[in-house]
Amino acid sequence: MSTPETLLTVRNLKVDFRLDDGAVLHAVRGVSFSVLADTTVALVGESGSGKSVSALAAMGLLPASNATVLPGSMIEYRGRDLLRLQPREMTALRGAEISMVFQEPMSSLNPVFSIGFQLIEVLEKHLGLRGRFARNRAIELLREVGIPDAPTRIDAYPHQLSGGQQQRVMIAMAIACEPRLLIADEPTTALDVTVQKQILALLAELQKKRRMAMLFITHDLGLVAQVADHVVVMRDGEVREQGAVADVFRAPQDTYTKALLACRPPLDRRPHRLPVVDDFLKAGAVVETAERQRGLRGDEDIVLEVRQLAKSFYFRESLLRQREFKALGNASFKLAKGKTLGVVGESGSGKTTMVLTLMRLIPASGGTVLFDGRDLLSLTPAQAMTYKRRIQIVFQNPYASLNPRFTAGQILLEPMRIHGIGATEVERVALAHELLRKTGLPETAFHKYPHAFSGGQRQRIAIARCLTMKPDVLVCDEAVSALDLSVQAQLLNLLQDLQDESGMSYIFISHDLAVVKYMSDTVMVMKDGEIVEMNDADALYRDPQQDYTRRLLAAVPGS
Repeated sequence: MSTPETLLTVRNLKVDFRLDDGAVLHAVRGVSFSVLADTTVALVGESGSGKSVSALAAMGLLPASNATVLPGSMIEYRGRDLLRLQPREMTALRGAEISMVFQEPMSSLNPVFSIGFQLIEVLEKHLGLRGRFARNRAIELLREVGIPDAPTRIDAYPHQLSGGQQQRVMIAMAIACEPRLLIADEPTTALDVTVQKQILALLAELQKKRRMAMLFITHDLGLVAQVADHVVVMRDGEVREQGAVADVFRAPQDTYTKALLACRPPLDRRPHRLPVVDDFLKAGAVVETAERQRGLRGDEDIVLEVRQLAKSFYFRESLLRQREFKALGNASFKLAKGKTLGVVGESGSGKTTMVLTLMRLIPASGGTVLFDGRDLLSLTPAQAMTYKRRIQIVFQNPYASLNPRFTAGQILLEPMRIHGIGATEVERVALAHELLRKTGLPETAFHKYPHAFSGGQRQRIAIARCLTMKPDVLVCDEAVSALDLSVQAQLLNLLQDLQDESGMSYIFISHDLAVVKYMSDTVMVMKDGEIVEMNDADALYRDPQQDYTRRLLAAVPGS
Protein backbone atom coordinates (compact mmCIF):
# COMPACT_ATOMS: atom_id res chain seq x y z
CA MET A 1 0.00 0.00 0.00
CA SER A 2 1.43 3.38 -1.00
CA THR A 3 1.99 6.08 1.59
CA PRO A 4 -0.65 8.86 1.43
CA GLU A 5 0.52 12.19 0.07
CA THR A 6 1.30 14.85 2.66
CA LEU A 7 -0.94 17.80 1.79
CA LEU A 8 -0.16 20.23 4.60
CA THR A 9 2.98 20.47 6.71
CA VAL A 10 3.20 22.97 9.55
CA ARG A 11 6.63 23.14 11.18
CA ASN A 12 7.82 25.33 14.06
CA LEU A 13 5.00 27.84 13.46
CA LYS A 14 5.30 30.93 15.65
CA VAL A 15 2.78 33.78 15.56
CA ASP A 16 2.88 36.98 17.64
CA PHE A 17 0.18 39.62 18.06
CA ARG A 18 0.94 43.21 18.97
CA LEU A 19 -1.61 44.46 21.52
CA ASP A 20 -3.01 47.97 21.87
CA ASP A 21 -0.81 48.73 24.88
CA GLY A 22 2.33 47.77 22.96
CA ALA A 23 2.72 44.36 24.61
CA VAL A 24 3.31 41.24 22.50
CA LEU A 25 1.16 38.13 22.77
CA HIS A 26 2.91 34.89 21.75
CA ALA A 27 -0.22 33.19 20.37
CA VAL A 28 1.50 30.23 18.65
CA ARG A 29 4.85 28.97 19.87
CA GLY A 30 6.56 26.37 17.72
CA VAL A 31 3.59 24.30 16.53
CA SER A 32 4.25 21.36 14.17
CA PHE A 33 1.86 18.85 12.58
CA SER A 34 0.98 17.34 9.19
CA VAL A 35 -2.24 16.51 7.33
CA LEU A 36 -2.14 13.54 4.94
CA ALA A 37 -4.44 13.09 1.94
CA ASP A 38 -7.82 11.45 2.67
CA THR A 39 -7.39 11.77 6.45
CA THR A 40 -8.83 13.97 9.19
CA VAL A 41 -6.62 15.72 11.74
CA ALA A 42 -8.30 17.30 14.78
CA LEU A 43 -6.80 20.34 16.50
CA VAL A 44 -8.12 20.29 20.07
CA GLY A 45 -7.72 22.73 22.92
CA GLU A 46 -9.34 25.49 24.92
CA SER A 47 -9.89 29.08 23.77
CA GLY A 48 -6.56 30.81 23.38
CA SER A 49 -4.65 27.60 22.68
CA GLY A 50 -3.73 28.75 19.17
CA LYS A 51 -5.92 26.35 17.16
CA SER A 52 -7.70 28.93 15.01
CA VAL A 53 -4.61 31.13 14.69
CA SER A 54 -2.69 28.17 13.26
CA ALA A 55 -5.46 27.54 10.72
CA LEU A 56 -5.73 31.23 9.78
CA ALA A 57 -1.98 31.34 9.25
CA ALA A 58 -2.27 28.41 6.82
CA MET A 59 -5.06 30.23 4.97
CA GLY A 60 -3.14 33.52 4.87
CA LEU A 61 -5.94 35.24 6.77
CA LEU A 62 -4.09 36.61 9.79
CA PRO A 63 -4.66 40.37 10.27
CA ALA A 64 -1.73 42.19 8.73
CA SER A 65 -2.17 45.12 11.14
CA ASN A 66 -1.01 43.34 14.29
CA ALA A 67 -0.10 39.69 13.51
CA THR A 68 3.42 38.52 12.67
CA VAL A 69 4.56 35.07 11.57
CA LEU A 70 8.06 34.80 12.97
CA PRO A 71 11.14 33.73 10.97
CA GLY A 72 11.80 30.01 11.03
CA SER A 73 8.10 29.17 10.66
CA MET A 74 7.11 26.94 7.75
CA ILE A 75 3.72 26.11 6.24
CA GLU A 76 3.83 23.98 3.10
CA TYR A 77 0.93 22.82 0.94
CA ARG A 78 1.95 20.07 -1.48
CA GLY A 79 5.51 21.37 -1.43
CA ARG A 80 4.60 25.05 -1.90
CA ASP A 81 5.68 27.43 0.87
CA LEU A 82 2.46 29.30 1.69
CA LEU A 83 4.29 31.94 3.70
CA ARG A 84 6.23 33.05 0.61
CA LEU A 85 3.34 33.17 -1.89
CA GLN A 86 2.31 36.50 -3.36
CA PRO A 87 -1.19 37.71 -2.35
CA ARG A 88 -2.47 36.96 -5.86
CA GLU A 89 -1.14 33.39 -5.71
CA MET A 90 -2.59 32.84 -2.23
CA THR A 91 -5.98 34.14 -3.35
CA ALA A 92 -6.00 31.69 -6.27
CA LEU A 93 -5.11 28.79 -3.96
CA ARG A 94 -7.55 29.76 -1.20
CA GLY A 95 -11.02 28.46 -2.00
CA ALA A 96 -9.83 26.41 -4.97
CA GLU A 97 -7.54 23.91 -3.22
CA ILE A 98 -7.83 24.90 0.45
CA SER A 99 -11.19 25.99 1.86
CA MET A 100 -12.40 26.90 5.32
CA VAL A 101 -15.72 26.59 7.15
CA PHE A 102 -15.87 29.15 9.94
CA GLN A 103 -17.43 28.74 13.38
CA GLU A 104 -20.23 31.28 13.17
CA PRO A 105 -22.11 31.12 9.84
CA MET A 106 -24.28 34.16 10.58
CA SER A 107 -21.13 36.27 10.86
CA SER A 108 -19.56 34.70 7.77
CA LEU A 109 -22.54 35.05 5.42
CA ASN A 110 -23.32 38.53 4.10
CA PRO A 111 -26.83 39.41 5.40
CA VAL A 112 -27.68 41.71 2.46
CA PHE A 113 -27.10 39.12 -0.31
CA SER A 114 -29.00 35.91 -0.97
CA ILE A 115 -27.20 32.63 -0.36
CA GLY A 116 -27.36 31.95 -4.09
CA PHE A 117 -25.57 35.20 -4.91
CA GLN A 118 -22.79 34.37 -2.45
CA LEU A 119 -22.41 30.81 -3.68
CA ILE A 120 -22.42 31.84 -7.35
CA GLU A 121 -19.76 34.47 -6.58
CA VAL A 122 -17.38 31.64 -5.56
CA LEU A 123 -18.13 29.73 -8.76
CA GLU A 124 -17.58 32.80 -10.92
CA LYS A 125 -14.31 33.76 -9.25
CA HIS A 126 -12.62 30.37 -9.16
CA LEU A 127 -14.28 28.33 -11.94
CA GLY A 128 -15.34 31.04 -14.36
CA LEU A 129 -18.97 29.83 -14.46
CA ARG A 130 -21.57 32.38 -15.55
CA GLY A 131 -25.33 32.81 -15.82
CA ARG A 132 -27.58 29.74 -15.65
CA PHE A 133 -24.58 27.40 -15.57
CA ALA A 134 -23.41 28.97 -12.32
CA ARG A 135 -26.95 28.99 -10.90
CA ASN A 136 -27.56 25.35 -11.79
CA ARG A 137 -24.24 24.35 -10.22
CA ALA A 138 -25.13 26.32 -7.07
CA ILE A 139 -28.45 24.47 -6.85
CA GLU A 140 -26.61 21.15 -7.20
CA LEU A 141 -24.28 22.11 -4.36
CA LEU A 142 -27.19 23.11 -2.10
CA ARG A 143 -28.83 19.75 -2.82
CA GLU A 144 -25.57 17.97 -2.07
CA VAL A 145 -25.35 19.52 1.41
CA GLY A 146 -28.99 18.73 2.17
CA ILE A 147 -30.78 22.07 1.74
CA PRO A 148 -34.46 21.21 1.07
CA ASP A 149 -36.19 22.66 -2.00
CA ALA A 150 -32.87 24.01 -3.32
CA PRO A 151 -34.26 25.70 -6.49
CA THR A 152 -36.41 27.93 -4.26
CA ARG A 153 -34.13 28.29 -1.24
CA ILE A 154 -31.26 29.52 -3.40
CA ASP A 155 -32.91 32.95 -3.37
CA ALA A 156 -33.30 32.99 0.44
CA TYR A 157 -31.31 35.35 2.65
CA PRO A 158 -29.22 34.06 5.57
CA HIS A 159 -31.70 35.23 8.22
CA GLN A 160 -34.38 33.07 6.59
CA LEU A 161 -32.41 29.88 7.31
CA SER A 162 -31.87 28.00 10.54
CA GLY A 163 -28.40 27.78 12.09
CA GLY A 164 -27.92 24.29 10.71
CA GLN A 165 -28.97 25.37 7.22
CA GLN A 166 -26.63 28.37 7.35
CA GLN A 167 -23.77 26.05 8.22
CA ARG A 168 -24.72 23.77 5.31
CA VAL A 169 -24.54 26.79 2.98
CA MET A 170 -21.06 27.59 4.32
CA ILE A 171 -20.02 24.00 3.62
CA ALA A 172 -21.45 24.24 0.09
CA MET A 173 -19.36 27.37 -0.52
CA ALA A 174 -16.27 25.64 0.88
CA ILE A 175 -16.60 22.56 -1.35
CA ALA A 176 -17.74 24.44 -4.46
CA CYS A 177 -14.31 24.19 -6.12
CA GLU A 178 -13.64 20.63 -4.90
CA PRO A 179 -10.71 21.51 -2.60
CA ARG A 180 -8.11 18.95 -1.60
CA LEU A 181 -8.07 20.26 2.01
CA LEU A 182 -11.03 21.49 4.05
CA ILE A 183 -10.44 23.37 7.31
CA ALA A 184 -13.50 23.22 9.61
CA ASP A 185 -13.22 25.64 12.55
CA GLU A 186 -15.71 24.63 15.27
CA PRO A 187 -18.40 23.94 12.63
CA THR A 188 -20.95 22.46 15.08
CA THR A 189 -20.43 24.45 18.30
CA ALA A 190 -23.75 26.31 18.39
CA LEU A 191 -25.89 23.54 16.89
CA ASP A 192 -28.24 21.14 18.68
CA VAL A 193 -27.19 17.49 18.92
CA THR A 194 -29.25 16.15 16.02
CA VAL A 195 -28.16 18.92 13.63
CA GLN A 196 -24.59 18.48 14.87
CA LYS A 197 -24.79 14.79 14.04
CA GLN A 198 -26.18 15.61 10.58
CA ILE A 199 -23.38 18.11 9.88
CA LEU A 200 -20.69 15.65 10.97
CA ALA A 201 -22.26 12.92 8.82
CA LEU A 202 -22.40 15.34 5.89
CA LEU A 203 -18.73 16.26 6.28
CA ALA A 204 -17.76 12.58 6.47
CA GLU A 205 -19.83 11.78 3.36
CA LEU A 206 -18.38 14.71 1.39
CA GLN A 207 -14.88 13.83 2.48
CA LYS A 208 -15.25 10.24 1.28
CA LYS A 209 -17.00 11.21 -1.96
CA ARG A 210 -14.56 13.98 -2.88
CA ARG A 211 -11.44 12.40 -1.32
CA MET A 212 -10.74 15.50 0.75
CA ALA A 213 -8.46 15.80 3.71
CA MET A 214 -9.86 17.72 6.68
CA LEU A 215 -8.37 19.78 9.49
CA PHE A 216 -11.11 19.77 12.15
CA ILE A 217 -10.81 22.36 14.94
CA THR A 218 -12.79 21.86 18.13
CA HIS A 219 -12.73 22.23 21.91
CA ASP A 220 -14.95 19.16 22.34
CA LEU A 221 -12.99 15.94 22.67
CA GLY A 222 -16.26 14.02 22.41
CA LEU A 223 -16.44 14.91 18.72
CA VAL A 224 -12.86 13.97 17.96
CA ALA A 225 -13.44 10.25 18.35
CA GLN A 226 -16.24 10.48 15.78
CA VAL A 227 -14.50 12.44 13.04
CA ALA A 228 -10.70 12.24 13.26
CA ASP A 229 -7.88 9.83 12.49
CA HIS A 230 -5.17 11.89 14.17
CA VAL A 231 -5.44 14.38 17.05
CA VAL A 232 -3.21 17.31 18.02
CA VAL A 233 -3.80 18.63 21.54
CA MET A 234 -2.82 22.29 22.03
CA ARG A 235 -2.53 24.59 25.03
CA ASP A 236 -1.14 28.12 25.32
CA GLY A 237 0.14 28.07 21.74
CA GLU A 238 2.02 24.80 22.07
CA VAL A 239 1.38 21.18 21.08
CA ARG A 240 1.05 19.12 24.28
CA GLU A 241 0.39 15.76 22.62
CA GLN A 242 -0.43 14.29 19.24
CA GLY A 243 -1.03 10.85 17.79
CA ALA A 244 -3.64 8.45 16.45
CA VAL A 245 -7.03 9.16 18.02
CA ALA A 246 -7.46 5.62 19.32
CA ASP A 247 -4.05 5.72 21.03
CA VAL A 248 -4.50 9.15 22.60
CA PHE A 249 -7.99 8.35 23.92
CA ARG A 250 -6.99 4.93 25.22
CA ALA A 251 -3.76 6.01 26.90
CA PRO A 252 -3.22 9.80 26.97
CA GLN A 253 0.35 10.65 27.88
CA ASP A 254 0.08 14.36 28.74
CA THR A 255 -1.60 15.51 31.95
CA TYR A 256 -3.45 18.25 30.07
CA THR A 257 -4.98 15.71 27.67
CA LYS A 258 -6.09 13.63 30.65
CA ALA A 259 -7.61 16.75 32.19
CA LEU A 260 -9.62 17.60 29.05
CA LEU A 261 -10.97 14.05 28.89
CA ALA A 262 -11.98 14.25 32.57
CA CYS A 263 -13.80 17.62 32.41
CA ARG A 264 -16.77 16.52 30.33
CA PRO A 265 -19.83 15.50 32.39
CA PRO A 266 -20.14 11.70 32.16
CA LEU A 267 -23.45 10.13 31.15
CA ASP A 268 -23.13 7.09 33.41
CA ARG A 269 -22.59 8.86 36.75
CA ARG A 270 -22.96 12.24 38.48
CA PRO A 271 -19.89 13.29 40.50
CA HIS A 272 -20.53 15.89 43.17
CA ARG A 273 -18.04 18.19 41.47
CA LEU A 274 -16.62 18.18 37.96
CA PRO A 275 -12.83 18.37 37.68
CA VAL A 276 -11.42 21.49 36.04
CA VAL A 277 -8.15 21.61 34.14
CA ASP A 278 -6.16 23.66 36.66
CA ASP A 279 -7.16 21.42 39.58
CA PHE A 280 -6.34 18.35 37.55
CA LEU A 281 -2.91 19.67 36.56
CA LYS A 282 -2.11 20.35 40.20
CA ALA A 283 -3.27 16.94 41.44
CA GLY A 284 -2.16 14.97 38.38
CA ALA A 285 -5.31 12.84 38.51
CA VAL A 286 -9.06 13.05 38.97
CA VAL A 287 -10.02 13.60 42.61
CA GLU A 288 -12.99 11.29 43.03
CA THR A 289 -16.02 12.82 44.76
CA ALA A 290 -19.26 11.34 46.00
CA GLU A 291 -22.24 11.06 43.67
CA ARG A 292 -24.66 14.00 43.64
CA GLN A 293 -28.22 12.92 44.30
CA ARG A 294 -30.85 14.12 41.85
CA GLY A 295 -34.59 13.72 41.44
CA LEU A 296 -37.76 14.77 43.27
CA ARG A 297 -39.27 13.20 46.38
CA GLY A 298 -42.67 14.72 45.62
CA ASP A 299 -43.04 16.89 48.73
CA GLU A 300 -40.86 19.84 47.63
CA ASP A 301 -42.17 23.40 47.73
CA ILE A 302 -43.15 24.66 44.27
CA VAL A 303 -41.56 28.00 43.42
CA LEU A 304 -42.95 28.36 39.88
CA GLU A 305 -45.99 26.79 38.22
CA VAL A 306 -46.76 27.24 34.54
CA ARG A 307 -50.23 26.36 33.25
CA GLN A 308 -51.25 26.16 29.60
CA LEU A 309 -48.68 28.74 28.49
CA ALA A 310 -49.04 29.54 24.79
CA LYS A 311 -47.47 31.89 22.27
CA SER A 312 -48.38 32.51 18.64
CA PHE A 313 -46.71 34.77 16.12
CA TYR A 314 -48.61 36.24 13.17
CA PHE A 315 -47.21 36.94 9.73
CA ARG A 316 -48.98 39.03 7.11
CA GLU A 317 -49.49 37.06 3.89
CA SER A 318 -51.55 39.72 2.14
CA LEU A 319 -53.32 42.99 2.87
CA LEU A 320 -56.25 41.24 4.57
CA ARG A 321 -54.78 37.90 5.55
CA GLN A 322 -52.48 36.79 8.37
CA ARG A 323 -50.85 33.45 9.03
CA GLU A 324 -50.56 32.12 12.57
CA PHE A 325 -47.43 30.32 13.73
CA LYS A 326 -47.83 28.50 17.04
CA ALA A 327 -44.38 28.72 18.62
CA LEU A 328 -45.60 27.38 21.96
CA GLY A 329 -48.71 25.35 22.64
CA ASN A 330 -50.18 24.95 26.15
CA ALA A 331 -46.99 24.22 28.08
CA SER A 332 -47.52 23.19 31.70
CA PHE A 333 -44.93 22.28 34.35
CA LYS A 334 -43.85 22.90 37.93
CA LEU A 335 -40.44 23.98 39.22
CA ALA A 336 -39.54 22.88 42.74
CA LYS A 337 -37.52 25.05 45.13
CA GLY A 338 -33.81 24.22 45.03
CA LYS A 339 -34.21 21.93 42.02
CA THR A 340 -33.32 22.07 38.32
CA LEU A 341 -35.63 21.55 35.38
CA GLY A 342 -33.67 20.68 32.24
CA VAL A 343 -35.21 21.59 28.88
CA VAL A 344 -34.01 19.91 25.68
CA GLY A 345 -35.11 19.88 22.07
CA GLU A 346 -33.92 20.84 18.62
CA SER A 347 -33.64 24.44 17.43
CA GLY A 348 -37.14 25.80 16.87
CA SER A 349 -38.74 23.48 19.42
CA GLY A 350 -39.97 26.40 21.55
CA LYS A 351 -37.50 26.25 24.46
CA THR A 352 -36.42 29.89 24.37
CA THR A 353 -39.89 31.14 23.46
CA MET A 354 -41.25 29.41 26.56
CA VAL A 355 -38.85 31.08 29.00
CA LEU A 356 -39.06 34.50 27.34
CA THR A 357 -42.84 34.29 27.60
CA LEU A 358 -42.98 33.23 31.25
CA MET A 359 -40.54 36.05 32.09
CA ARG A 360 -42.76 38.59 30.28
CA LEU A 361 -39.95 39.46 27.85
CA ILE A 362 -42.41 38.69 25.06
CA PRO A 363 -46.22 38.77 25.55
CA ALA A 364 -48.00 35.45 26.01
CA SER A 365 -50.99 34.43 23.90
CA GLY A 366 -52.53 32.56 26.83
CA GLY A 367 -51.90 30.73 30.08
CA THR A 368 -50.81 31.57 33.61
CA VAL A 369 -47.43 31.70 35.38
CA LEU A 370 -47.82 31.41 39.16
CA PHE A 371 -44.97 32.71 41.30
CA ASP A 372 -45.58 33.15 45.03
CA GLY A 373 -49.28 32.70 44.30
CA ARG A 374 -49.38 35.62 41.85
CA ASP A 375 -49.94 35.30 38.11
CA LEU A 376 -46.96 37.08 36.63
CA LEU A 377 -48.70 37.52 33.28
CA SER A 378 -51.55 39.56 34.80
CA LEU A 379 -49.35 42.02 36.73
CA THR A 380 -48.94 45.64 35.72
CA PRO A 381 -45.39 46.75 34.81
CA ALA A 382 -45.07 48.45 38.22
CA GLN A 383 -46.24 45.33 40.06
CA ALA A 384 -43.93 43.12 38.01
CA MET A 385 -40.84 45.16 38.95
CA THR A 386 -40.47 43.32 42.26
CA TYR A 387 -40.54 39.95 40.56
CA LYS A 388 -38.00 40.89 37.88
CA ARG A 389 -35.29 40.77 40.52
CA ARG A 390 -36.37 37.31 41.66
CA ILE A 391 -36.38 35.65 38.21
CA GLN A 392 -33.25 36.24 36.15
CA ILE A 393 -32.00 34.90 32.81
CA VAL A 394 -28.58 34.24 31.32
CA PHE A 395 -28.85 34.51 27.54
CA GLN A 396 -27.05 32.31 25.04
CA ASN A 397 -25.05 35.04 23.29
CA PRO A 398 -22.76 36.97 25.67
CA TYR A 399 -21.66 39.23 22.81
CA ALA A 400 -25.17 40.65 22.47
CA SER A 401 -26.27 40.67 26.11
CA LEU A 402 -23.58 42.96 27.57
CA ASN A 403 -23.57 46.74 27.02
CA PRO A 404 -20.31 47.48 25.12
CA ARG A 405 -20.14 50.98 26.64
CA PHE A 406 -20.12 49.71 30.24
CA THR A 407 -17.19 48.20 32.08
CA ALA A 408 -17.72 44.86 33.79
CA GLY A 409 -18.00 46.74 37.07
CA GLN A 410 -20.72 49.04 35.73
CA ILE A 411 -22.57 46.04 34.29
CA LEU A 412 -22.66 44.43 37.73
CA LEU A 413 -23.42 47.60 39.71
CA GLU A 414 -26.30 48.90 37.56
CA PRO A 415 -28.90 46.23 38.50
CA MET A 416 -27.90 46.47 42.17
CA ARG A 417 -28.57 50.22 42.14
CA ILE A 418 -31.90 49.81 40.33
CA HIS A 419 -33.18 47.17 42.74
CA GLY A 420 -31.64 48.54 45.92
CA ILE A 421 -29.20 45.69 46.49
CA GLY A 422 -26.56 46.68 49.08
CA ALA A 423 -26.82 49.48 51.62
CA THR A 424 -23.94 51.54 50.22
CA GLU A 425 -21.89 51.84 47.05
CA VAL A 426 -18.91 50.35 48.88
CA GLU A 427 -20.99 47.29 49.76
CA ARG A 428 -22.15 46.92 46.14
CA VAL A 429 -18.60 47.17 44.80
CA ALA A 430 -17.46 44.54 47.30
CA LEU A 431 -20.27 42.21 46.17
CA ALA A 432 -19.32 42.78 42.50
CA HIS A 433 -15.69 41.86 43.24
CA GLU A 434 -16.81 38.75 45.13
CA LEU A 435 -18.98 37.59 42.19
CA LEU A 436 -16.15 38.17 39.72
CA ARG A 437 -13.94 35.99 41.90
CA LYS A 438 -16.62 33.29 42.20
CA THR A 439 -17.05 33.16 38.45
CA GLY A 440 -13.30 32.79 37.93
CA LEU A 441 -12.43 36.31 36.76
CA PRO A 442 -9.53 38.41 38.10
CA GLU A 443 -10.16 41.56 40.12
CA THR A 444 -8.76 43.65 37.25
CA ALA A 445 -11.78 42.61 35.14
CA PHE A 446 -13.87 45.13 37.08
CA HIS A 447 -12.47 48.05 35.05
CA LYS A 448 -12.39 46.41 31.60
CA TYR A 449 -14.95 46.68 28.78
CA PRO A 450 -16.64 43.62 27.17
CA HIS A 451 -14.46 43.75 24.04
CA ALA A 452 -11.43 42.94 26.21
CA PHE A 453 -12.88 39.54 27.21
CA SER A 454 -13.25 36.22 25.44
CA GLY A 455 -16.70 34.73 24.87
CA GLY A 456 -16.34 32.48 27.92
CA GLN A 457 -15.30 35.40 30.12
CA ARG A 458 -18.25 37.48 28.88
CA GLN A 459 -20.61 34.66 29.76
CA ARG A 460 -19.16 34.58 33.27
CA ILE A 461 -19.86 38.32 33.58
CA ALA A 462 -23.44 37.71 32.40
CA ILE A 463 -23.89 35.01 35.04
CA ALA A 464 -22.35 37.25 37.71
CA ARG A 465 -24.78 40.05 36.73
CA CYS A 466 -27.75 37.74 37.32
CA LEU A 467 -26.33 36.60 40.64
CA THR A 468 -26.14 40.20 41.91
CA MET A 469 -29.92 39.99 42.26
CA LYS A 470 -29.76 36.80 44.38
CA PRO A 471 -32.72 35.43 42.40
CA ASP A 472 -35.05 32.62 43.44
CA VAL A 473 -35.16 31.31 39.85
CA LEU A 474 -32.33 31.48 37.32
CA VAL A 475 -33.00 30.64 33.69
CA CYS A 476 -29.89 29.47 31.82
CA ASP A 477 -30.62 29.59 28.08
CA GLU A 478 -27.70 27.74 26.46
CA ALA A 479 -25.52 29.59 28.96
CA VAL A 480 -22.57 27.17 28.83
CA SER A 481 -22.96 25.66 25.35
CA ALA A 482 -20.15 27.53 23.62
CA LEU A 483 -17.64 27.38 26.48
CA ASP A 484 -14.47 25.34 26.78
CA LEU A 485 -14.93 22.14 28.76
CA SER A 486 -12.89 23.40 31.72
CA VAL A 487 -14.70 26.78 31.87
CA GLN A 488 -17.99 24.93 31.48
CA ALA A 489 -17.10 22.61 34.36
CA GLN A 490 -16.13 25.60 36.51
CA LEU A 491 -19.46 27.36 35.90
CA LEU A 492 -21.49 24.19 36.41
CA ASN A 493 -19.73 23.68 39.74
CA LEU A 494 -20.52 27.31 40.65
CA LEU A 495 -24.21 26.84 39.81
CA GLN A 496 -24.28 23.66 41.91
CA ASP A 497 -22.65 25.45 44.85
CA LEU A 498 -25.11 28.35 44.68
CA GLN A 499 -28.02 25.93 44.59
CA ASP A 500 -26.65 24.11 47.64
CA GLU A 501 -26.08 27.38 49.52
CA SER A 502 -29.25 29.31 48.74
CA GLY A 503 -31.79 26.83 47.38
CA MET A 504 -31.90 28.60 44.00
CA SER A 505 -34.00 26.91 41.32
CA TYR A 506 -32.88 26.59 37.71
CA ILE A 507 -34.52 26.21 34.33
CA PHE A 508 -31.57 24.86 32.37
CA ILE A 509 -31.83 24.90 28.58
CA SER A 510 -29.07 23.27 26.55
CA HIS A 511 -28.47 21.24 23.40
CA ASP A 512 -25.73 19.34 25.30
CA LEU A 513 -27.64 16.42 26.74
CA ALA A 514 -24.73 15.24 28.88
CA VAL A 515 -24.70 18.61 30.67
CA VAL A 516 -28.50 18.58 31.05
CA LYS A 517 -28.43 15.13 32.64
CA TYR A 518 -25.67 16.17 35.03
CA MET A 519 -27.52 19.32 36.16
CA SER A 520 -31.17 18.31 36.14
CA ASP A 521 -33.60 16.68 38.56
CA THR A 522 -36.33 16.61 35.92
CA VAL A 523 -35.96 16.82 32.14
CA MET A 524 -38.56 18.22 29.75
CA VAL A 525 -38.35 17.35 26.05
CA MET A 526 -39.86 19.81 23.57
CA LYS A 527 -40.69 19.47 19.88
CA ASP A 528 -42.55 21.91 17.62
CA GLY A 529 -43.67 24.02 20.56
CA GLU A 530 -45.10 21.10 22.54
CA ILE A 531 -43.86 19.18 25.58
CA VAL A 532 -43.60 15.60 24.31
CA GLU A 533 -42.02 13.98 27.37
CA MET A 534 -41.10 14.91 30.95
CA ASN A 535 -39.60 12.65 33.58
CA ASP A 536 -36.94 12.21 36.24
CA ALA A 537 -33.56 12.82 34.57
CA ASP A 538 -32.14 9.34 35.20
CA ALA A 539 -35.37 7.60 34.21
CA LEU A 540 -35.73 9.60 31.00
CA TYR A 541 -32.16 8.91 29.88
CA ARG A 542 -32.39 5.26 30.88
CA ASP A 543 -35.79 4.54 29.30
CA PRO A 544 -37.08 7.29 26.98
CA GLN A 545 -40.71 6.80 25.98
CA GLN A 546 -40.85 8.83 22.78
CA ASP A 547 -39.05 8.12 19.50
CA TYR A 548 -38.06 11.80 19.32
CA THR A 549 -36.33 11.57 22.71
CA ARG A 550 -34.52 8.42 21.61
CA ARG A 551 -33.23 10.22 18.52
CA LEU A 552 -31.93 13.10 20.64
CA LEU A 553 -30.12 10.74 23.00
CA ALA A 554 -28.70 8.70 20.12
CA ALA A 555 -27.09 11.85 18.73
CA VAL A 556 -25.04 12.53 21.89
CA PRO A 557 -21.30 12.16 21.10
CA GLY A 558 -19.98 8.98 22.71
CA SER A 559 -23.44 7.59 23.45
